[in-house]
Amino acid sequence: MPTELLVQPEEEILVQTFYPVPSADDLQHLYDRIASRAFEIFEDNGSQDGRDLADWLQAEAEFVHPLHIGVTESPDTLTVRADVPGFKQEDLNIEVEPARVTISGSRETTKDSKDGKAVYTETCSNQILRVVDLPAKVDVQSVKTTVKDGVLELDLKKASPDKTDGTAQ
Repeated sequence: MPTELLVQPEEEILVQTFYPVPSADDLQHLYDRIASRAFEIFEDNGSQDGRDLADWLQAEAEFVHPLHIGVTESPDTLTVRADVPGFKQEDLNIEVEPARVTISGSRETTKDSKDGKAVYTETCSNQILRVVDLPAKVDVQSVKTTVKDGVLELDLKKASPDKTDGTAQ
């Protein structure tokens, strides 16, 4: 069941619904697809030993868009910033736990190119997934989320010792 979080893009305040992060089955399916593709790359490269990590990272990059994260801490808050270029608010799923934030999302883009009579169409599906362990426990009920200019920002109030139970989605 989705939970509503306050989202503040630029000056306007909206209520945005974020849906739960992918299930364990979804993540297992993604893992299996990456493993299968990594094996294809291994075979295409002549089944050379010693390239397993490079093959895995190449396969992973084909399925999961890299997500750059920064976490800053002040006495009362933690701020998580993530580069999410091309992703809209409705493409993102955010789960905040007392000591962890999970950011995931998916989008599909289509590129059309016309050259004379021929038409070229390319469809790309980009997924992001990043789990960030936080340096301090946060109050999951006090989350401010902003998406602006391709940057997701989460402002998280640090929790008092008795307010660390629960999860906000």
